[in-house]
Amino acid sequence: MTSPASEGQRKLKLLAVTACPTGIAHTYMAAEKLAQAAAALGIEMKVETQGSIGAENVLDDNDVREADGIIIAADKDVALDRFVGKKVLSVPVADGIHRPEQLIEQVQSAAVHAGGHGLPAGGGGGAGGGKERSAAYKALMNGVSHMIPFVVVGGLLLAVSIALGGHTTAKGIEFDKDSFWFYVNTLGTLGFKLMLPIFSGYIAFALGDRPALVPGMIGGFLAYDGVTIYGADANAGFLGAIATGFLAGYLVLWIRKVKVPKFVQPIMPIIVIPIVSTLALGLFYIYVIGQPISWVFTHLTSWLNGMTGSSAIVLGALIGLMIAFDMGGPVNKTAFLVAVGLIGTNNAVMGMAAAAIPVMPLGQGLATLLRRKLYTDQERETGIAALFMGFFGISEGAIPFAAARPAQVIPANMLGGAVAGAVAGVAGVTDSVPHGGPIVSLFGAVGGAAMFFLAIAIGTAVTALTTNALIDVKERKGRRGEAGTAALVPEPALAGVAVGAGGGTGAGSGMGAGGGTSAGGGTGAGSDGATALAVQAPERSGSVAAPEVLSGYLTAQTVKVQLASHDKDAAIREMAEMLASTGNVRDVDELVRVALAREAQGTTGLGEEIAIPHAKTDAVSVPTVGFARSAEGIEWGSLDGTRAKLIFMISVPEAAAGDEHLRILALLSRKLMDTGFRGRLAEAGDAAAVLEVLGEIQ
Repeated sequence: MTSPASEGQRKLKLLAVTACPTGIAHTYMAAEKLAQAAAALGIEMKVETQGSIGAENVLDDNDVREADGIIIAADKDVALDRFVGKKVLSVPVADGIHRPEQLIEQVQSAAVHAGGHGLPAGGGGGAGGGKERSAAYKALMNGVSHMIPFVVVGGLLLAVSIALGGHTTAKGIEFDKDSFWFYVNTLGTLGFKLMLPIFSGYIAFALGDRPALVPGMIGGFLAYDGVTIYGADANAGFLGAIATGFLAGYLVLWIRKVKVPKFVQPIMPIIVIPIVSTLALGLFYIYVIGQPISWVFTHLTSWLNGMTGSSAIVLGALIGLMIAFDMGGPVNKTAFLVAVGLIGTNNAVMGMAAAAIPVMPLGQGLATLLRRKLYTDQERETGIAALFMGFFGISEGAIPFAAARPAQVIPANMLGGAVAGAVAGVAGVTDSVPHGGPIVSLFGAVGGAAMFFLAIAIGTAVTALTTNALIDVKERKGRRGEAGTAALVPEPALAGVAVGAGGGTGAGSGMGAGGGTSAGGGTGAGSDGATALAVQAPERSGSVAAPEVLSGYLTAQTVKVQLASHDKDAAIREMAEMLASTGNVRDVDELVRVALAREAQGTTGLGEEIAIPHAKTDAVSVPTVGFARSAEGIEWGSLDGTRAKLIFMISVPEAAAGDEHLRILALLSRKLMDTGFRGRLAEAGDAAAVLEVLGEIQ
């Protein structure tokens, strides 16, 4: 690497911004690594952290004016307006942790940010550097994260209403008019009705800001219900919503570039742009996009009707493949309506469709259980909901997965659906109602129930295994393409931190002991339920002065220089029992349960031989932190492959309030990036020596 001294007499000055979706550990780990690398190279660097407790060490105008380059190490949107005219390198937050020296070198040849919404030209700056997620990818993820709560709420309400208030008829599963379950089902239907407009709208919003929200949402409604709105033969489904979202976003960006008189400029974002873009997109969709969709629907229907006399295995595979392709789009609807039209004359075709319908959500849900490390906390929570929806034949439960990873998920869905349909076709499974999933068998509508369940099980397994294999292949290619870049481990968040509003970046509320999902979107640290550590620390017995560690929440009583346990579950229990020795833990079993539930959401192994298990539960009366070492290391699921040797356990009461625990997590995460600190911690001979080292955390 070129020495900064050779760049000229003036000392090189760089800035950085670090941020991760939940704004806890990785935000501060990346900041510390970048600062350390800059100091070692003799470079002046200031790092702004955008964490759960707000932006800290904020870059001011003077900082930006004097900067030679800015590194954005973030997995969430960071406003770039203030960096116009400066070299900007945008990369994932993992690169800030694992390759800080390379980033410092690459930013010196990064592209200059020319302004506008989005990233600097050059896709993240210096050649050969870690690739920042594209603006299109971030827009898609923004739409997905906002859509997920509508899928979950709508799907679960539909599932519960079907289970408890539905009854089968020749028209499908129906409800008694104006009954309680009728209205529950109606609310679930409304959730699904809003799903695609929200999806499309927030894709557009991420690209074109607020003026793009209206055309994006209206375009999403056209994709959801073109049949009713303008008499289309078929709705475009979630693929159509993706198209309208991107069209709206880029259309707004284009309109913004049009030069207008000064007196018109103030009303451009609130009147002119929304109206013009909505009219242009809506009419384009109705007259241009709608026609091909109708053509596809008509010709697919004719072709599929001509196939009904073919071999059962071929027809079953074809029906299942089409059912799984677009989950509500013209291809799916064609297969479904052909099957429905044959009820009463050939119930076997509906049996093929009914076996394929639940495979997508069941398969994606199973995939998140089989290979948890491949998925974020939000995806794993959505996977549980998808399993539930799949049982009730609600295929939309898989849409968030297909939208986020279409190249991996859609082929896997199609393969699993084809297998399920083929097995059902060969076995002669029949279905007498226009609905699918295991629930129809429980209503007595399925003939050949055993083979029906076998077909679903095989298709589900095929989808899950194929999805994970394709994701794994993609990630391996990505790692090979970015030498030295390690995968980002799931962000630790206290057990109970809910999924909150904000498209993957915002703060949610309502923290519960087991985690949860609120009507918002991305992953966020809850503000209402954040834990107050402003409780007085318990008095320590004895007169020997000891350094205060982490506001007094970690004491000699909660330090163990060598764990006896050799696996993660046993280590968490051993540490919970150690915390209980302080008298601050009411129920050890409950503390262990909540901590393990958090581990099930995503490993708290941060890499670098560090793990920070944590729990938020009323089993704890006073915030208490423990530290333990393992000489041989414990397998903690860290994606960098290291075994955990330095383990901190944080336990805080459920009923408290405040954000002190986030401050402590930030301090801890930042300090643990110091190689010397970790070395001293590993070599400390006894509890007193450990406390002395930990006393360095300020």
